[in-house]
Amino acid sequence: MDEWLYSLPIGWMSVLVFSLTFFLTWITYAIVKIYAVGERAKAFSSISGGMLPPLGVVYGLFVTIVASQVWADIEKANTAVYREASALSTAMFMASSFPGEPETRIRELIHRHIQEAVTHEWPQMAHHAVNLKITSQPLAEALQLALKLSPRSEGQTTAQNAIVSALQNALDARRQRIVVSLSEVHWVKWVCLILQAICTLLAIAMIHCNNRVASLSAMGIFATGVAVSVLIIVSHNKPFGGPLAVSILTCWRKLSRRKCSARPKPTAPSP
Repeated sequence: MDEWLYSLPIGWMSVLVFSLTFFLTWITYAIVKIYAVGERAKAFSSISGGMLPPLGVVYGLFVTIVASQVWADIEKANTAVYREASALSTAMFMASSFPGEPETRIRELIHRHIQEAVTHEWPQMAHHAVNLKITSQPLAEALQLALKLSPRSEGQTTAQNAIVSALQNALDARRQRIVVSLSEVHWVKWVCLILQAICTLLAIAMIHCNNRVASLSAMGIFATGVAVSVLIIVSHNKPFGGPLAVSILTCWRKLSRRKCSARPKPTAPSP
């Protein structure tokens, strides 16, 4: 699939996928109609309709194979991004145990990491262009700063350990999302899926070659199912690109709302 396809809004992507699917269906019907004359028409119509269920099952199997990879990548991407956002949120919260310059610096570095991730890493991940060997400089600096802190109490010692653990967790989650961004559905799977759909459409057209309404109706129904399945896979094929991309900012806001809602409400003093 071309990159421009994944950059389309979901509405235009739907129009394109359905248009191409129904155009392919019409071409298939036209080819069968041209050749379905004389003895060939009798041969086509004598094909048993019992072969359609196995063809549909095989197509469904191909859809399952492709979709399972896409759903697994989406789950891994969401897990990695939520894990990174949660770790960064924990580090910022624990940094308040070191008021003044250390807290301000750690918060600035974390915000810089998020900004660089949104403006640079996400577009690169959408095009499979992120280098896994390059470490996030802001997070590396924040980790070095956390290791250099001089705790003055047991509480600050616990906070320092929590900050270091959270930043290490964020770095590991960042590596995981980059690994997931490099995954994509191989072109061989797409070819097999499309060829199986064409074979099923051909079988439907040949079996119903003597009945135009039945042929077009059956092919239209199956083509709609093909278009829907392809649209679902294409729209979710790139977890960090396209109209349904995972965003660290969205995860960050959700975590912030959950933390705000989880805070206990102040109670009025008793008389």
